[in-house]
Amino acid sequence: MDLLIPIKRALISVSDKTGVIELAQSLADAGCEIISTGGTQRKLEEAGITTTEISKVTGNPEAFGGRMKTISFNIESALLFDREKDAEEAAALNIESIDLVVCNLYPFQKVLEQGANFETLIENIDIGGPTMIRAAAKNFKYVATVTQPSDYNELMAQLKSNKGALTYDFRKKLMCKAFNHTADYDALIATTMDQEIGIHSLRLGFEEGTDLRYGENSHQSARFYKQKGAANSLYDLNVLHGKALSFNNILDINGAIEAIKEATRPACSVIKHSNPCGLCEGDHQAELLQLAWAGDPISAFGSIIAFNQTVTLETVQFFQLDNEDRSKRKFVEVVIAPDFTPEALAYLQQHKNLRIIEFNAARLVDGVDYRYMNGSLLVQDTDTVLHNKLDVVTEKTVDMAVEQPLIEFGLRAIKTIKSNSIAIVRFKNGYAQLLGMGAGQPNRLVATKLSIEKCRENLRNEYTGAAEDFEAYVAQELANAWLISDAFFPFADNVELAAAAGVRKIVQPGGSIRDKSVVNTCNELGVSMVFTGIRHFKH
Repeated sequence: MDLLIPIKRALISVSDKTGVIELAQSLADAGCEIISTGGTQRKLEEAGITTTEISKVTGNPEAFGGRMKTISFNIESALLFDREKDAEEAAALNIESIDLVVCNLYPFQKVLEQGANFETLIENIDIGGPTMIRAAAKNFKYVATVTQPSDYNELMAQLKSNKGALTYDFRKKLMCKAFNHTADYDALIATTMDQEIGIHSLRLGFEEGTDLRYGENSHQSARFYKQKGAANSLYDLNVLHGKALSFNNILDINGAIEAIKEATRPACSVIKHSNPCGLCEGDHQAELLQLAWAGDPISAFGSIIAFNQTVTLETVQFFQLDNEDRSKRKFVEVVIAPDFTPEALAYLQQHKNLRIIEFNAARLVDGVDYRYMNGSLLVQDTDTVLHNKLDVVTEKTVDMAVEQPLIEFGLRAIKTIKSNSIAIVRFKNGYAQLLGMGAGQPNRLVATKLSIEKCRENLRNEYTGAAEDFEAYVAQELANAWLISDAFFPFADNVELAAAAGVRKIVQPGGSIRDKSVVNTCNELGVSMVFTGIRHFKH
């Protein structure tokens, strides 16, 4: 439908005056009469733009300290009447149509964020503005409604190209934005007023829904939305290359980014089924990738890989995408980084389906974690605290000045692994590496067993010495590693299992009624134990 409506009469009343002079001048140049109010009218008149004061349309003065300005039979009728069915009645009532409303509302959110008191908040609840916006939006067939300065340029372009008129499709798009604008405005006011009287309420808005390839399984459909007002959203990832994303891709991309976003050095994560099967921090990116991949080279097949710095050609050549022997090419689903050198990007693009995503993990600042379940919502603060103490609680002590960086790397790792979880981390040639982990186990002892088994497997892969010396090598590496538990040990059996494998240093939050027994077992077995005071469950 391409029903052009000439804009002969516009009502402009804005709180945010960004770009309003340019817009009003464009309207005036198109021969449009401009009706305005208060501060907006003064700004336009100062710029030399002729306006009609709104009281001349309403027939009433501005009153009650500005609380009454635009609300009137004449204004709402001029916006609402059907230009075809109601034309004769409008003429009999001396109602002249208004074809455009430009309005953004009192800055309730701004004054709320500034810590305004209750009385100031009340005075910043707009009444006339939403009324005008909704009236004009309802009658979008004949009236355009602009609520965002970001739409001014398109409006001015249409006025110019259509000789002072706007298209139906543009008015319809503006209508949708208008109703979303007032809905978001009212939702913020409602939740703020609830909070004022001690009621906890939550209204979330999402937009820009994108179809995904499929859901968790191929027979499920899926969409991806951005939360309104989110300054830093995972939705804003920039796909540079590759096939469309799926539901699972998004979950794993999030896991990959979460695993490195708090890293204090260059970092690389390798994610499979939301868990880091490889994680490394260090100085040289190509080494980082190799050590992260070595954390579980089998599970790394079809993985999601993230970096926290610009990716170089030297790094991605590790994937051997151009190797003539196809069996040596490493298959990954997604590579994520803040940026890619042109050479690295060109190399990755050799794989037509590989998703290459530009996104800076550091953008995802601390916030709130939402979990929607069957008509209900759980809300919690994100897990941002690594530890509130690092207390050595055993007879065998450690040099915390030396060990703290590796302990904290392990804690960053365990925060991103599904519970019950155990991570074993080490320094390898100056790089902090996740050597093995056990994830998602109902029994913590099983998680400990799995992490040790993975360590042995990875150490076997890297070992180049004599076969008879392998166990000594394992004992040496595990003795220098730290075993990190996401929650306390309810029994000493985890310590016994770890010590039998060669582990000599353990970190856990503490807090069990059997802490004394667990510490005594450490003392008997020559194991150091550190309590952090902070649990890191991830369900």
